[in-house]
Amino acid sequence: MSRFVVIEGLDGAGTTTQCAALARELRAEGREVLTTREPSDGPIGKMIRQALTRQLGLSAKKKPLTPETLALMFAADRVDHVAREIEPALERGAVVLSDRYLLSSLAYQGSQLPIGWVEEINARARVPDLTLFLEIDPELGAQRRAVRGGKRELYETRAIQRRTAKQYLAAIALRRKAGEKVVVLDGGASVNEVTAAAMKALGKRR
Repeated sequence: MSRFVVIEGLDGAGTTTQCAALARELRAEGREVLTTREPSDGPIGKMIRQALTRQLGLSAKKKPLTPETLALMFAADRVDHVAREIEPALERGAVVLSDRYLLSSLAYQGSQLPIGWVEEINARARVPDLTLFLEIDPELGAQRRAVRGGKRELYETRAIQRRTAKQYLAAIALRRKAGEKVVVLDGGASVNEVTAAAMKALGKRR
């Protein structure tokens, strides 16, 4: 039976780690699993990644793209992502695990723009069967990003992360009201503990 599962959270919450861990667990059960991410690896997703790392901007000085432009790019990437990767995998019976999806737009872009407009431009996005939100304190996320290293991306400031953490909760309430299944997990727990909790939410036991 196919299933579309999304793993969400602030930068540093462990979404990528848990996506890989859940894939290992499900493959060990003999399931076909597609792991994917947003921004996607498609043409629009690649442009977004350039924008997030300030390689693409409004001018030669790489002034960031406007919030509206980024929101529209994320929505366009999502439509492409669903058509190109997600739906074909679901049609052949695979479990799809996506590292971020619509909830990220409602939290990140929704903290800068009217959330109703962000929802509207994403109205064609396929609804996940389950979203797992890894809740962490923004300061813990900052500590984890510091350990991880690498160039800081556009949204990875403490102020933005604190604002986005609050917006995530508002976005979750909206999606639940619309009938979407969103499970909140303690992202501050150990990797194994989070994986066990996520497998339980999936109806699996380790």
